[in-house]
Amino acid sequence: MSSLFHNPSIFCNPTRTHGCKLHVLTMVSLPSKAHGTITSPGCSDERTARIRVVNFLDKIKAIPFKDTNGILSLMEKDASNWTLSAFNGLLMALLTADEADRAVELFSNASGLGLSPNGWTFSIIIRCLCKKNDLDEAQRVLHHMMEHGYNPNVITFTILIDSLCKRGKLGYAFRVLELMGGIGCKPNVQTYNCLLKGLCYIGKVEQAHEMLMNMEKESIKPDIYSFTAIMDGFCKVGRSDEAMELLNQALDIGLEPNVVIFNTLFTGYNKEGRPQHGFKVLKLMKDKNCSPDSISYSTLMSGLLKWGKTRAALKVYKEIMGIGFEVEGKMLSSLLRGLCMKSWEEKDLVQDAYQVFDKMRKKDSIIDHSSYGFMIRTLWYIPRTITFNNVIQGLCIEGKIHEALVVLVTMYENGKIPSRTSYDMLVKEFNRQGLLLGACNVYGAALKQGVVPHRIPLRLNSHSY
Repeated sequence: MSSLFHNPSIFCNPTRTHGCKLHVLTMVSLPSKAHGTITSPGCSDERTARIRVVNFLDKIKAIPFKDTNGILSLMEKDASNWTLSAFNGLLMALLTADEADRAVELFSNASGLGLSPNGWTFSIIIRCLCKKNDLDEAQRVLHHMMEHGYNPNVITFTILIDSLCKRGKLGYAFRVLELMGGIGCKPNVQTYNCLLKGLCYIGKVEQAHEMLMNMEKESIKPDIYSFTAIMDGFCKVGRSDEAMELLNQALDIGLEPNVVIFNTLFTGYNKEGRPQHGFKVLKLMKDKNCSPDSISYSTLMSGLLKWGKTRAALKVYKEIMGIGFEVEGKMLSSLLRGLCMKSWEEKDLVQDAYQVFDKMRKKDSIIDHSSYGFMIRTLWYIPRTITFNNVIQGLCIEGKIHEALVVLVTMYENGKIPSRTSYDMLVKEFNRQGLLLGACNVYGAALKQGVVPHRIPLRLNSHSY
């Protein structure tokens, strides 16, 4: 966008444009205390401004499409009664309602009101520009306000630094930090946290770690989010053990870690191929009374499955089931395949594999063909015919008739006789799909085994059961 300050007038002449969702606004907040060297209105002025903004919002709800042109026309008709406090309140209300574009338009097009912006006006516009990701213009507004004698407060500086860091513009962020020092505005822990995350974002973890260590020299006490930023950086570059050391340092100075910081460690150890270390993380969470959430468990379980630690993953799965968390379908499929393959040599896992399969079937998870194939091969080791019958019935319910036939053939090959119910389900599903020949073949196979199904091919009987 072109600069807001392209002509001598701070509030330049408008090129009025489109709509605004002001119907969402119900409350208006105005500054109640000084913002650094930014002054705010007194109590009486503030109350009057708030009433004026609320009344104005009621009026503009009736404007078709809530266009900026109509809003400005209303404002200009009542220009003599508009105060800067009320105008700032309107800008802040727009920002709060996620209407940063409209706020900037009103700021640019408000020449008819005869108002001159103050420090609070500029601060709101800087926030709006950051929200719009127009960081070059936000920096121009910052310099402009300082040139006109208005010093931003630490909150405004931090918002701009945060926006720059999130977009990898660390050089500009540190220049803003220097500006803060130049006017005696002391950065707070939130300011440093933005820089720490920004440095880690561009891979400068060592520089971020050094900054963390130097914070106390600046009389800034790091909080848990300071440590979280560096830990996340270490984990992303394969240095999870150092991240764990940082966590211990945070605990030593009395900080209380949250679930996010632990989940970062789970992810880090998974990335390094050491998912078993997640059990130590899990134990530490419980020792520190930080309850693992579903993400904690799913991240740990995912890593164990990825690196072939099937028994360990099964242990986590059983703990998840005991707590009452749900496991998503893809994770269950991975666990099922792992258990099936493991059970071909370790027979004690067969029953666990079937229980996972049964869980998937009952919760209507999508079971792919490969999972069915693994399950069918695994079932060879189960001497109970009822298990085969359950699988056949489950497949028929899902319309997977060909997979069900594979199980039927497997039963024959292993000397198992399907139940009447299984034959009934197969015939019913062939009938439903209009596959008369298949229904006849299954019906005939049942008769050869001495089983007389209740269901019969539809062409032999015109009634559907």
